[in-house]
Amino acid sequence: MQETILSICLGVGLAASVGFRVFLPLLAVSLAAHYNVIPLNEDWIWVGSNTSLMVLSVATFFEILAYYIPWFDNLLDIIAIPLAAVAGTAVMVSTVADLSPVVTWTLAIIAGGGTAATVKSTMSASRLSSTATTGGLANPILATAETGTATIMSLLSVFLPIVAIIFLIVLFFSLRKIYKKLFVCSS
Repeated sequence: MQETILSICLGVGLAASVGFRVFLPLLAVSLAAHYNVIPLNEDWIWVGSNTSLMVLSVATFFEILAYYIPWFDNLLDIIAIPLAAVAGTAVMVSTVADLSPVVTWTLAIIAGGGTAATVKSTMSASRLSSTATTGGLANPILATAETGTATIMSLLSVFLPIVAIIFLIVLFFSLRKIYKKLFVCSS
C-alpha cells in the first residue's frame, strides 16, 4: 500500500512538472529508470534505455531553448498544452504500481493529464499576459522560473514524492493567486 501511494505521489508530481516543461520530467523519469532509482510499470521499462535518454535529452534541450524566444514561446504553447496532457498521463501510467489497469488509467487521465494540462494552461496564460504587458521582455524570466520549477518538481518527485505533493499544493495556491491577480483584477 505504501509503495502504491508513493508511486501515485511520484506520478502526480511529475505530471505537474510536465505542465512547466513537457520533456524535462520525462527525462527525469528516464534517468531515474536508467539508474534504477524508481521502479516503472513493466510496459514502460524502455524509458530507461540509452536511446530514450538521448532522445529525451535533445528534446529537453530544444524545448528549454525555444521558450527563450518571446514570440515563439506563445506559439509553442499551442501544441504544448495538449502535449502536456498526454505526457502527464504517460508519466502517471509509467510510475503507478500495483493497481488494476482501470484504476491506473483513470488516475493517469484525471490526476496526471489533468494536472499537467492545468499547470500548462495557467503558465500559457501567464506568458500571454507577460507578452502583452512587456512586449515579451519578461518572457525569458518566466521561462527561467518555469524551467527551474520543472527541475525542482521533477527531482522532488523522484527522490521525495511526499514533499513533492506538498510543494505542488503550495504551488497551486501560488499560481491561483497569480492568475487572479493577472486576470480577475484586470477585468
